Amino acid sequence: MAMLKAPLSTSKPASLRWFNRLYALVHLIAIFALVYRHCCNLITSPFTTILLLVADLVLAFLWTTWQTFFLNPVHHQVFPQNLPRESEFPGLDVFVCTADPFKEPPIGVVNTVLSVLAYDYPPEKLSVYLSDDGGSQLTLFAFMEAAKFARHWLPYCRKYDIMDRSPEVYFGNDPSLFPETSDIQSKYEDMKTTIQYVMDQGSINIDQIKDARTIKALRKWTAGFTRQQHPTVIEVLLKRDEDKDATGHCMPNLIYLAREKNKAIPHNFKAGALNALIRASTIMTNAPIFLTLDCDMFSNDPKTPCRALCHFMDSNSDLKLAFVQFPQRFHNLNQNDIYAGQHVAEIRNCPLGMDGLSGVFFMGTGGFFRRRALIEYPTKPYGLWNEPDKDGDTMALAHRVTSCSYEDNTKWGSEIGFRYGVLVEDIYTGYHLQCLGWSSVACTPTRAAFLGKVATTLNDALSQSNRWYMGMLQIGFSKFSPMTYGIRFLNPLQAMCYSHFYFRALWSFPVIIYAFLPQLALINSLPIFPKVSDPWFSLYAFLFLGSHAKDFLDHVLAGSVFKKWWNSRRMWLILGCSSYAFSILDWFLTSIGMSTCEFNVTSKVSDNELTKRYEKGIFEFGVESPLLLMVSTTTVVNLFAFLVGVKRVLTNGQKFEDMFVQLFLAGLGVIYSWPVYEGMVLRSDKGKMPSKTTLKSICLALVICFGFSSSF
Repeated sequence: MAMLKAPLSTSKPASLRWFNRLYALVHLIAIFALVYRHCCNLITSPFTTILLLVADLVLAFLWTTWQTFFLNPVHHQVFPQNLPRESEFPGLDVFVCTADPFKEPPIGVVNTVLSVLAYDYPPEKLSVYLSDDGGSQLTLFAFMEAAKFARHWLPYCRKYDIMDRSPEVYFGNDPSLFPETSDIQSKYEDMKTTIQYVMDQGSINIDQIKDARTIKALRKWTAGFTRQQHPTVIEVLLKRDEDKDATGHCMPNLIYLAREKNKAIPHNFKAGALNALIRASTIMTNAPIFLTLDCDMFSNDPKTPCRALCHFMDSNSDLKLAFVQFPQRFHNLNQNDIYAGQHVAEIRNCPLGMDGLSGVFFMGTGGFFRRRALIEYPTKPYGLWNEPDKDGDTMALAHRVTSCSYEDNTKWGSEIGFRYGVLVEDIYTGYHLQCLGWSSVACTPTRAAFLGKVATTLNDALSQSNRWYMGMLQIGFSKFSPMTYGIRFLNPLQAMCYSHFYFRALWSFPVIIYAFLPQLALINSLPIFPKVSDPWFSLYAFLFLGSHAKDFLDHVLAGSVFKKWWNSRRMWLILGCSSYAFSILDWFLTSIGMSTCEFNVTSKVSDNELTKRYEKGIFEFGVESPLLLMVSTTTVVNLFAFLVGVKRVLTNGQKFEDMFVQLFLAGLGVIYSWPVYEGMVLRSDKGKMPSKTTLKSICLALVICFGFSSSF
């Protein structure tokens, strides 16, 4: 009798799915009842009723699409110990992208690259590519130094089975002392000092360099070389057929790539960089699996590739499995995650819910891809488009496929590779793959596979969200909208999942309406909600309490706590009146040709004083910004309305039960806004709200409060 083969992965539906379905049904009935009430009130108070109806219809749409993530969540488990021997492992290419050495300090990128070079994976099957879209001498110099250090770091990690394979993390965590530890740490500090020295100088004096190989590489930066205009630069810094580590063992490949840039030709930002990497790696190593990784997302588990292989090599897995997605997690979150940068629901709950449908969305980093899923074209066999003669010189071919003109008259960016045309190439590409019949799966091990950095200032967090959701709207209102295109090729529930993200910016309508309309009506002594004794009040109370309780439960089950959940609710209000609104405006201006899409790299540079405030849970404002102006104006309007409402209830005999809901909403806005009031009035540090922004917001709030009184 044949022995049963040990499984590589298993899946199990979540036990709470029936509770989620029951909750969704009951809540949906309550929403229909609320819409019915609005329709009944259209004749008596059309202005306020129409606004409230619009707000509640948008909320209903976004709530409904959100529930699709919870209808059939699935938990996966993998068993790396059951994998075949390493000789049967496929080749693995790793793509790390960076774009600006001054916003993304090279020493941080070096740590990311070293952490994946040190994977527990056969070195003869591992290649790491660094895409430098800034085309910087400083970045190349840093990685030439990193290649020297890697010869000592990699055998040290393997010998002692080190878990933290980012040197900065390892040496910062009071490591165990082995005989070589002090020597390795000294070499690391020397490398850091050398890299930091050239960064402080801002340029490299080649005359001071003695290594002939380094001089030859750096001389490619000629007088006419700029980040917007330069030829392709490819440097093989470690070559597994030639380079050995300090113990004489084979090294993985380490390859630096700065693709050709031309001011007159669009370079398509990160998607263009990834496609150049796909083509170059196809020529140079052609591993069937590749991993995409942001430059600040270092590996936190050296066995991560083996966990991904449990899905790719499982005989029971989908043959059309395009990618395995590991969730984004972060190492620099403060205790209470004041900007909700952890994205608990989106990163922990949503992938499980989409796994029960057609598969998880691609998050832009931490995704292991099957190469042929991205370069296979329906009418052409597997391979490169305009594939060159493979009998030619490998390096010459790699230069050719990374030239600006290579993609001319091809399907790259539209039907092959990472998709162009939007600011969120990640989720857009995964969405297209699923529409083409490919699937995906989430792998969520207990120990995070990767750890990155979140924004540590409010303006950075808002600007990042503004860019994301502007890009989402580009997809949502395009011919590839999930409501029209996606519904034809995907599970309808999967299309609704994508619809939630693509249209999430519409949340700004209900947030702004509920942040201003009840407050302005309160100032003008106009009740617009049922009084406490009215039976309809129970419906409002049920919808509010039910939605908040369910949201809190989802956060707790995902490992969050009350304070983090509270901060996520605060950020929902802040994003709704700033980033979401501005993303709609940006999308509209871009659609009519009055603006252009720009991808701005979020700075990864740390400031000691700023970091200390962030770690203490203090909001960082510090700069003048239209986003912060909208936030502060909203908070001032809510404070003024709440104070006026309380005064009238206490002094003028106005019935409390008539105005309770409006007082509650204004009061809730005030409570949520406490960090903003602190920044405007009570603080004197550099992170406070700029005085000009405070003054402008007060003036604008007064105009809104008194200028719109005639509307009531």
